[in-house]
Amino acid sequence: MNQLDTRLAKLARSGDRAAFAELVELYKDKIYHLAYRMLHNRHEAEEIVQETFLRVYTNLDRYDEQQKFSTWIYRIGTNLCIDRLRKRKINYSLDAEMSDGEGSDWYSALPSREETPDNQVVLSETQEQIRESIKTLPEKYRAVVILRYLQDLSLQEISDVLSMPVTTIKTRLHRGREFLRKKLESVL
Repeated sequence: MNQLDTRLAKLARSGDRAAFAELVELYKDKIYHLAYRMLHNRHEAEEIVQETFLRVYTNLDRYDEQQKFSTWIYRIGTNLCIDRLRKRKINYSLDAEMSDGEGSDWYSALPSREETPDNQVVLSETQEQIRESIKTLPEKYRAVVILRYLQDLSLQEISDVLSMPVTTIKTRLHRGREFLRKKLESVL
C-alpha cells in the first residue's frame, strides 16, 4: 500500500486527477472515522474529510516521498480535528457509529463471550462507563488513545502524525490508560 500511495501522490502532483481520486477513495473512510471519533459529529467529520483532501491537493508539492503517505494524511486530518476541538472547547467521544449503518459502536462491536441477557446488561453498562470515562480524558491523551486503539497506528506512526518523540507518545498512552483505570475504579 505504501508504494501505491507514493506512486499515486506523484501522479496526482503532476496533474493526474484519476490518481488523486484513487487517493481519496483509499483514505476518505479512514479519515472520516478518525474525525468522527475525535469530534463525535457527523457533519464536522465530513467537513474535516473535505478539508483534509483540499489540503492534501493544494500541498502535494510539499509531500516528502521518503515518508509514508498515510502518516502525512493522518497528520493533516488529526491536526484539523485538534484545531476544531480547540476552537469549540468541548469533549469528544469514542462511541461513534460504525460505517455499517447498524448503529453499533466500537465497544459494542467487541465480541462477547457472555450470552445471557443479564450479562449483556452488565456489559452494556460497563461499556457506557468506559465511553463516559474516555470523554473526560484530557485532550493530549485522547488523541493518542484514539490513534492507538481505534486507528490501530503503531507508536512510531503516532509519533510521526503528532510530531512528537515516541517516548512522549508512550508516556501519554500510559498516563491516559492510568487516568481511565482510576476513573473506572471509582465508578465500577
